[in-house]
Amino acid sequence: MAILDATLKLLETTPVPQISIESIAREAGVGKATIYRWWNSKAAVVIEAFLHTHLSHTPMPKDISPREALTRHIHLLVEEYSSWSGRIVSQIMAEGQSDPEVLREFRERFWYGRRAVVREVVEDARRRGELRSDLEPELQMDILYAPIYFRLLMRHLPLDKKFADEHCAAVMQMLAPAESQAAQGSPKRRKLA
Repeated sequence: MAILDATLKLLETTPVPQISIESIAREAGVGKATIYRWWNSKAAVVIEAFLHTHLSHTPMPKDISPREALTRHIHLLVEEYSSWSGRIVSQIMAEGQSDPEVLREFRERFWYGRRAVVREVVEDARRRGELRSDLEPELQMDILYAPIYFRLLMRHLPLDKKFADEHCAAVMQMLAPAESQAAQGSPKRRKLA
């Protein structure tokens, strides 16, 4: 759609707070009324434009085990957020701190849907014994994804492949069922055995 493409083009060079419905309409070559027919706010247009590309770049794999799917998804998300897409989502979240409507739009248009997809995979992994079942799925999802958003927002350390590899290894070990951890043993136990 021309309006979403125009919004994405603006997002390449313009921070989210500086984008307006007027600038989107001008870039798309449409009237403001056309935009308001489909979206109720600038935030809604920006978030949908972000989703337009983000979802295709960060699919949840279907043809591998749930644990592997989560690991692959985390790698895709880190790669995506290390680009301009990360800058966009961090600006949306930042704007949402002073404008509750933006945060509501972000949760409704992006967050809840993505969490529903991840939750299905987490619950499947729990059923198969790939993830521990003594922690609530919501907490497990936060453990999996919160460090990514923390680095995205704080920018204190890079979002890169090294981080994705180390994060996945650590979090999957932490979320592994107790019997899997016991079977693997600690490094000290393996040396002594």
